[in-house]
Amino acid sequence: MMLGDLVQSLGGTLAQGRPETEITGVNGRESVTPTELLFAEDDAAAAAALKSPAAAVVLKPGLAASYAANPAIAVIEADQPKLWFSRAAKILRSKIECKWIHETAVIGEGAMLGAEVTVGPCAVIGDHAQIGAGTRIEAGAVIGDGVRIGAQCRIYPRVVVYSGTTIGNRVMVHAGVVLGADGFGYVRDKATGAYTQFPQQGTLVIEDDVEIGANCTIDRGALGETRIRCGAKFDNLVHVAHNCDIGEDVVIVALTGISGSSTVGNGAVIAGQVGIGDHAHVGPGVILGGQAGVFSGATVTNDGLKPGTVHWGTPARPLREVLREQATLARMARKQKKATSS
Repeated sequence: MMLGDLVQSLGGTLAQGRPETEITGVNGRESVTPTELLFAEDDAAAAAALKSPAAAVVLKPGLAASYAANPAIAVIEADQPKLWFSRAAKILRSKIECKWIHETAVIGEGAMLGAEVTVGPCAVIGDHAQIGAGTRIEAGAVIGDGVRIGAQCRIYPRVVVYSGTTIGNRVMVHAGVVLGADGFGYVRDKATGAYTQFPQQGTLVIEDDVEIGANCTIDRGALGETRIRCGAKFDNLVHVAHNCDIGEDVVIVALTGISGSSTVGNGAVIAGQVGIGDHAHVGPGVILGGQAGVFSGATVTNDGLKPGTVHWGTPARPLREVLREQATLARMARKQKKATSS
């Protein structure tokens, strides 16, 4: 692809070089080739990038005092070089071949497949399922009866999508994910101690541009709906229980568990091994640090706090507050030790 076409698509300014420069991909500085793209966000990285054999470098406006050090390298100025670089990588990535259904795939009665859909070996598409144009269903995936999947999705091997699930456009679901399974809801008989499952007959909706890492599980609603909103990104091994609502552009890191009927506001960041109890609320933009805990029914918000405040500990609270508490406990422990020894 020509560099000028990338700039036209992504914005920015071509500050040095020719728009006809061919760009075949992106790479790191150690392995970049003369037809690939680099990015740099500080002076040191820019200086190193400009000495590389790269075809072009993306920099912040005014970052490099002079490009004369290597006039052979094209320079694009963009306010967010890493973001520009990432979007360029997506455009330059080789397109996945579609348009075929493997002879071992099973396509149910009344299933509707859009144009250029791929269905891999031993995959199963249930009765009356709908698969949008350009979507790829990989080997061994199971798509339940009546499931709806939008266009340009990638369903990796051994994904299981239960009936009652709807998936939007451009959704990426990695290997081993289970979508729409029954939630963990039971009613206990006080007389006998036996458990009876509460009805798990609701739905699951995954909106557009969501990415779900390997071996995640997201349960259907009990009587209502579980919803994952546009642009949410899940790391591997995340569990979301029934009736949850996960907001737009939320990031959830590995080994996090979110209990039933909880909500997470738009733009929140939930780090690894966080535990969130049932009927809890995490507000928009909240950052929960690793291994933080949110009690059932609790609310964590940024109200009255600076943007970017990290909440940590159990119960989750602002990190500075936790550090003050730990410092106080340490002082008390030292005093106690000194008093005991004397």
